[in-house]
Amino acid sequence: MKFIALLAICGAAAAGDKFEPLWNGKNLDDFVVDTPGLWRVERGEIVGVSPGLKYNDFLRTKQLFGDFVLKAKFKMTDGTGKANSGIQFRSKPMPGSHEVIGYQADMGQQYWGCLYDESRRRKVLAQASAESLATLKKDGWNEYTVTADGPRIVLELNGVKSVDFTEPDPAMERTGFIALQLHGGPPLEMRFKDLRIRRLR
Repeated sequence: MKFIALLAICGAAAAGDKFEPLWNGKNLDDFVVDTPGLWRVERGEIVGVSPGLKYNDFLRTKQLFGDFVLKAKFKMTDGTGKANSGIQFRSKPMPGSHEVIGYQADMGQQYWGCLYDESRRRKVLAQASAESLATLKKDGWNEYTVTADGPRIVLELNGVKSVDFTEPDPAMERTGFIALQLHGGPPLEMRFKDLRIRRLR
């Protein structure tokens, strides 16, 4: 009986180690769409196209996530220019606005690999080192791995750690939605694929 119980525990632990798709891969039913017409699904990819927005727009998950590991591949068509995007997490909506509040794994311009605090402290919380950006492909596909475990947040860009940040303020949100950003400003096309998540709790 003890052996069977041990197998059950091990099996449950193994199941908890598996990544699951963040969305259904076919349509945007798993998301809250703030601005219709900017986002679409194409060959299993989420495509966001900005004609040049005056505000930031976010494609938000309907589910909320707390402690997790998220993997997401992304491609910015204007990665060598002035465009900017990011992946929000542990975020919440800002009432009466297109903006959201929370952490962002940033990308574009001088923000590649950085951790930004969107619409809250409004600053880079942790800057990526030059060494961590050695594998960055500004005009190609890259992959973010975001680990949020209690107060600790780790960002990896193409398998290289760019940020290891411990939140000093216990009042900061530790649960919220995940969202993909189209930044206001110049025209931009963003592509995201292979979005997978593993809950830690």
